[in-house]
Amino acid sequence: MSVFVTSARQEMLSVRRARIAHLLLAVFLGMVSVSSIIGWVTTTTVTKVYDRILADELTTAPNPFTSIPALYYARNSVIYVVLIGALMAIVLGVQATLRDRKSATTSLILSRPVRTTARLSGQLAGLGIVILTVLAISTFISWAAISIITGALLGPDATIRLIGFAACAWLLLMVFAVTGMVAGIYSKRETTALLVPFVLWSALAFVLPQLGTAARPVALLNPVPIPLPTGGYFDLVSAITGPLSVTEQFKRAASILLQDNNVTGDPLLSVVILIAFFIVAATVVVLTPRRRLRSALDN
Repeated sequence: MSVFVTSARQEMLSVRRARIAHLLLAVFLGMVSVSSIIGWVTTTTVTKVYDRILADELTTAPNPFTSIPALYYARNSVIYVVLIGALMAIVLGVQATLRDRKSATTSLILSRPVRTTARLSGQLAGLGIVILTVLAISTFISWAAISIITGALLGPDATIRLIGFAACAWLLLMVFAVTGMVAGIYSKRETTALLVPFVLWSALAFVLPQLGTAARPVALLNPVPIPLPTGGYFDLVSAITGPLSVTEQFKRAASILLQDNNVTGDPLLSVVILIAFFIVAATVVVLTPRRRLRSALDN
């Protein structure tokens, strides 16, 4: 059996045995799975209030939820991916590379004729399969929940859009998983290995979008991207920080795929940016020098 396949299988087995990984995976899967139900409860509650106001003749405006697309009920999943999913991916990535350094098994493994590229790409593939499995389960549950809520099976177009959303979520989570792997390889202490990617995540999710939009931090918790202001300072800063705000790029692509009326356009550019982030980060991991993998932790 090749080093690549063995490393991938070993990584999946390690995730299955780790309690913290179980907890994070369960929380993420549960929140994404019930997001459709939360969306349905919200819509139902607002509609009841609207019907009461309409009966009292206090408004003549149409019900805003009358013509919403079926995928509207999946929009809450976007923010759960950015928050819970990203943190889960970071922890999985850090554990993948930090585990061997803590147990001092790296030197033993590398004493064999093992190529580091095969070892690290195998671990990365194992993480990718774990995250893909979680997203596949949550997507199927969302598909079933939306079908029950709307009273009809989702059609081919909506189903493909939901799968496309899951694919974008996988790309984003893999970016953070690889970031965790890099931190696990290059950090000298375990606490630093966990802290650095968390700081980077908060910078990408909150600081960079705020620099280019002047939005309040709480506004960045919405599942749709912040509209870009125009003129003067913002034209220059948003042109620099916009492509680097990988979470906003994900929200933009996800909103278009889930047919959110607040966001229009083509998701292709955002998807390309996500792919570029993943390729760059994965290349840094796979090309890690053999000497670096053998380095021990200070604590």
